[in-house]
Amino acid sequence: MSPKSLTAILKWMSTYAILSFSPHCDFLFNVHCSWTWTTNKKRQGFARDTMATLEFSGTLTPSDPFEKAVLIIGQLKHLAKIKFQNVQCKLGGRVDAETFDASISSLHPAPTDQCSLWLNSATVAALPLKCSRHNTPSRCHSLTKLVKNCFAGGQEYIVIVCERENVFASGLAVARALPLYSAKSNSSGSSRKVTVEFLVIEDDKVVQVNEEELQCLRAASNGVRLAAKIVDSPCSEMNVHHFVQEAEEVARELNVSINVISGEDLKTKGMGGIYGVGKAAVSPPAMVILSHLVPNSIENIAWVGKGIVFDTGGLCIKTK
Repeated sequence: MSPKSLTAILKWMSTYAILSFSPHCDFLFNVHCSWTWTTNKKRQGFARDTMATLEFSGTLTPSDPFEKAVLIIGQLKHLAKIKFQNVQCKLGGRVDAETFDASISSLHPAPTDQCSLWLNSATVAALPLKCSRHNTPSRCHSLTKLVKNCFAGGQEYIVIVCERENVFASGLAVARALPLYSAKSNSSGSSRKVTVEFLVIEDDKVVQVNEEELQCLRAASNGVRLAAKIVDSPCSEMNVHHFVQEAEEVARELNVSINVISGEDLKTKGMGGIYGVGKAAVSPPAMVILSHLVPNSIENIAWVGKGIVFDTGGLCIKTK
């Protein structure tokens, strides 16, 4: 399977959760119909896709915080295990070993803490010390918040110091901080690139993330951001028609067959449940079936999911 196919598959799984790796599988989901309204003039023009590009790298590349900001983040016990030489290439000669060590020693997370290494362009941040029912072992929820708070804008690097078992969750925590959709009036929509690099702590040694892990991270992060975009987009911008278009794009990427049953055809084919909850809206409800057939397959598997953009069942008064 090519990296491109893997990316598309994980993107689909993260968004719709209806895919199965099998010799012969059907992917089905039904989309309830949307209620479309006119966008307020004051809000028009503000909704846009943000232009942040997210990349993952297994090695630390030399950079200068004067040109590209850098955030070094991790749990305090992991930050204490790295040496200045491990991150020296990210600081462009603007921070010495003594300053770096003093900054690490000054961190007292309660629950988090951060310290500037050089102006606002080089920062070291510590995640919570304790893990509770509200925070996972990777501290990924706090990582997302810290990353948002420390964003300098423009081109920047994030160096995550963690154990290998937390690489996946930590990488996706950064993806959550970079939504593809924003309707905020102060959203610039300007192009920016964020590169995430890892220092993995293994048996008190610092090792790198391998390419296979990076490919998985890239694919999953695309899915996380796409799923967030679909959820964040209001129904006037993500109705059934748009949702079906997302499925059609996946079908093209994976080269699988697609069958869309919508509107009155749903009623004709006996799919009254889907038809009933969506028939009162402007954009008709739809059932989408993606199929991947492999010769000589020995098993048929179907994954079924549901995407509700807006439930209009109550808007169509029942006559019985």
